[in-house]
Amino acid sequence: MAYRTVLVGTDGSPSSFRAVTAAASLAAASGATLVLACAYLPMRESERASAADRLGELAYKVSGSTPADDALRAAREHAVAAGAADVVLAAEEGDAVDVLIALAARHRADLMVVGNRGLNSLAGRLLGSVPSGVLHRAACDVLIARTTDGGR
Repeated sequence: MAYRTVLVGTDGSPSSFRAVTAAASLAAASGATLVLACAYLPMRESERASAADRLGELAYKVSGSTPADDALRAAREHAVAAGAADVVLAAEEGDAVDVLIALAARHRADLMVVGNRGLNSLAGRLLGSVPSGVLHRAACDVLIARTTDGGR
């Protein structure tokens, strides 16, 4: 089966970039569009003000979607290095699982790639993890890439 649209989630962490590389390789091999997705949550005003005081003129880096946009730009570099040619960036406010599911539907993804971080951790078992949530809710194929040892 050749995939037409592959969606991968990233949060800017090294382990998420390993999932991006895996997804980009698959997209390149099948000539698919690669959608790089990043969910973000709004910062409370008190946190934003405190960060702005400490960061001064760099305060814009912690407000709105800027951190997600930065993560996506870095992820694009990994994707292009792995051979992806058609790359779409998507940052959206909300819970990671909800955002990934919504973006997969919106972009008609037929494969979603997520890393295994949190899958086998105690917190993941008690609170749920992104890979587990995606696996239970996705309407497309899901690939869980080994991005960490033991799912941490």
